[in-house]
Amino acid sequence: MAAIDTDFSSCTALVVDGNPTSRSILVSQLRDFGVASVAQAARAVDARRQLEFRTFDFVLCEQHFPTDAMSGQDLLDDLRRNQLLPFSTVFIMITSEATYTKVAEAAESALDGYMLKPHKATQLGDRLVAARLRKVSLQAIFTAIEEERFEEAARLCLERFETRGPFWLYAARVGAELLLRLARPLEAQTLYKAVVTAKTLPWAKLGVARAQLDAGQINQATTTLEKLLGEDANYADAYDVMGRAQFELGRFDKALETYKMAATLTPSSISRLQNLAMMTYYSGDLEEAEKLLDRTTRLGLESKMFDAQTLVMLAFTRLVSVDRKGLQRCYDDFLRLIDKDENNQRLHRLAAVVEALNLIQQHQFAKSVDTVREMTQAVREPQFDFESAGNLVALMSQLTAKAIQLNELEETIDVIGRRFCSNRSLTELLAANASAHPPYADRLRLAQTQVLEFAETAMALSLGGDPTNAVKNLILHGRDTLNSRLIDNAYQLLNKHSAKIKTAQELQEQVQLLKTRCGPIVNRASMGEQKRQAGGLVLRTGKRVAPEYMKSAAAPAPADVSAPEVVVPGG
Repeated sequence: MAAIDTDFSSCTALVVDGNPTSRSILVSQLRDFGVASVAQAARAVDARRQLEFRTFDFVLCEQHFPTDAMSGQDLLDDLRRNQLLPFSTVFIMITSEATYTKVAEAAESALDGYMLKPHKATQLGDRLVAARLRKVSLQAIFTAIEEERFEEAARLCLERFETRGPFWLYAARVGAELLLRLARPLEAQTLYKAVVTAKTLPWAKLGVARAQLDAGQINQATTTLEKLLGEDANYADAYDVMGRAQFELGRFDKALETYKMAATLTPSSISRLQNLAMMTYYSGDLEEAEKLLDRTTRLGLESKMFDAQTLVMLAFTRLVSVDRKGLQRCYDDFLRLIDKDENNQRLHRLAAVVEALNLIQQHQFAKSVDTVREMTQAVREPQFDFESAGNLVALMSQLTAKAIQLNELEETIDVIGRRFCSNRSLTELLAANASAHPPYADRLRLAQTQVLEFAETAMALSLGGDPTNAVKNLILHGRDTLNSRLIDNAYQLLNKHSAKIKTAQELQEQVQLLKTRCGPIVNRASMGEQKRQAGGLVLRTGKRVAPEYMKSAAAPAPADVSAPEVVVPGG
């Protein structure tokens, strides 16, 4: 091992621990390793102040601070978010908690180590040396990622893999994740397959399936996953990806079975319990869904793996079961979440849905109608996403079922259907939200039929040798519906037949304008906000990046755009 990795004489460290005895032990161990300078902090907030002005080689942080509102996890998230923790710093969480949830959160936080108390000095020393060795070896790759030079980082990873340099397998995994992020799933698939050939590793086989799924090769992905699960029936991440594939195919019954298996294998996993709860909700078993959603909330409300959409679904089930106090608790929980993250616009949007449900529960129908009418004003705005559409459909369905039918809501359902019902899975997901008023579900399915007819007409024109009118037709209907599938089809046809289309440049500008108006492209179903990619790795760059549709309009990013993530534990 190189001297630079074992000689800590020029290193600095920060120990963050509220227990004086534990803090003293860690400081002594670091000094025994030869660390030149060791600073201390008894609270996470004090450590935050030090890290604002100093850079440390090592940070050893306790997870739990009994007298401090900020935990070690909160500190780490804050440092990442504000770019106060450079790549060169080795961050190790030290805790007495060994629950599945805490370990899973640690893995999601790009930690360099997670140690349980009590530990031996030699164990800590080995962790520090190993983490520093990998940091030094892969420094060029992760510096490029920190600076968001993802193309360069991917190239460096491929070079490391091809030359079988130090940590070549790890570099291959990072490179494949980068390729998936860069929307190059076929290249990622090739890299994963090369790793499988070189070393038969489960994560690489799962990576092949993930890349196939991202490339739209859902049936191939399902076959790959079936084979992988045949080799290892206890591979929980494989069930996660299989559930996602079945969900995107609209096979909700199969997805429910798969998520049940994943939750059974890891009963303490909040994310898997959450998936099962949401899938049960969409399958229509609201009584069982309420139990699962409630359990998820009780176990995970304070966890970073918790998705606030769980609370919204729980509120809907409690409206149905006429649990007034339970519904109020959902709203109170939202207020607590917002208090911790008051600038998160998504939380405010979701809380508004629960507040409207409270009005319906209290039979304040006039106020609830006004609230819903206000929400419908945003259905053609760029920030009105698929999640907002599903919640609004469910809200309108409950209002119509419990109060009076408003004809204007039918028109809103049609607008939502034409905008988001691009395929069967998306349509059935929205239709499931309309279960309280089946006629709305029928209108959504009719909207999908109309969208498919628009797409088929354009395809017929293109195959008939008239790509110009095919693109114009798609732009016309895309402008009317804001359907991302139609707009994306127009973009694809323009790229394919640009040489044959005299007005290609003009049409391209129109398509780009429509993309801006449309918002993020939605072409596959998903449940809530995905906190992690099963089988993947997370490295947070810490920079807030506007989505492509906002960049193209040179507009500011919405307040709740999250930091980009490439999955990599220990990065």
